[in-house]
Amino acid sequence: MICRTMRGRSNPQVSVVCLFNLEDAIPKAHPIRKVKRLADEVLCGLGDVFTKMYADTGRPSIPPERLLLASVLMALYSVRSERMFCERLRYDLLFRWFLDMGLDEEPFDPTSFGKNRERLIEHDVAKQFFAAVVERARAEGLVSSEHFSVDGTLIEAWASLKSFRPKDERAAKDNNGWADFRGRKRSNDTHASTTDPDARLWRKGKGREAKLCFMGHSLMENRNGLLVDVCVTLATGHAEREAALQMVDALELRHGTLGADRGYDSADFIDACRCRGITPHVAQNTNKRRSAVDGRTTRWGGYAISLIKRRLIEQGFGWVKSVGGLRRSRLRGVAKTQLLVYVAGAAYNLLRVARLVQ
Repeated sequence: MICRTMRGRSNPQVSVVCLFNLEDAIPKAHPIRKVKRLADEVLCGLGDVFTKMYADTGRPSIPPERLLLASVLMALYSVRSERMFCERLRYDLLFRWFLDMGLDEEPFDPTSFGKNRERLIEHDVAKQFFAAVVERARAEGLVSSEHFSVDGTLIEAWASLKSFRPKDERAAKDNNGWADFRGRKRSNDTHASTTDPDARLWRKGKGREAKLCFMGHSLMENRNGLLVDVCVTLATGHAEREAALQMVDALELRHGTLGADRGYDSADFIDACRCRGITPHVAQNTNKRRSAVDGRTTRWGGYAISLIKRRLIEQGFGWVKSVGGLRRSRLRGVAKTQLLVYVAGAAYNLLRVARLVQ
């Protein structure tokens, strides 16, 4: 008796030659296609900047465009580390397609990011890439020229509280940094992190735990919620207001409105905005104090609109920190964390522009 079945069988013979086009592997309606097209257009305009970064002689390096696109992919797909990205690059066809890599091309080593990072920081490549994305959005008519919002957030540093040691301490008492801090007062004036000296001990509010962190800031236009500037500073009590004025000056904003939460309700910040010709649409802080924002501002209908629109900036922070992987910096120092924030901000803008542009 012969038993017949329709059970499929795998073919152990692997094809030696196979014609395969990466372009056909990505669905035509995939949203990553618009993001790649916009990113390629922006990078084409930075060709002269990339040329100045490298010497005329020597062994060819990895194209900086590929490193920037790789960083954008890490933000878009929440890849935690560069080593994990390079591992995924071996089998992820979408990643190879996004970086214009062939199937037979060997992935670059994770150390390539670190070796080229100083060069990228020295030439402000990430900053120019972010600015070019903003200009691309402005060319599409997506960026407001009059109404903006500003806010700040905490970014945890890549350092442990065990590394927060007294500045006058010559050496740790034990190699692992274990110590009894009970009853000891620790502050940024007397202590510093041995792992990341730029990190500062800070807490978000009363009753919250203190962490070693930096402070991230963003300036958003109110029309579509696009980030027009981002920066990273040391965590201090005046950092938010100082960074806001620096970003406004960099944008050369001399009219319009600037929305912010009640943390910016201070007389010096309000006066600084008015001296620049900017109307401060700052939420009033009336908690056991008198607000610096008076009826000259609050009586207009646009004030209430700005208080609503400024909440869009929280979406940018939420995306950059949760999806973009910047809830905690994976690099040490303000300069390197600033590089990550520029790339994550550019990725966020690319994603929004791709959805807005038909």
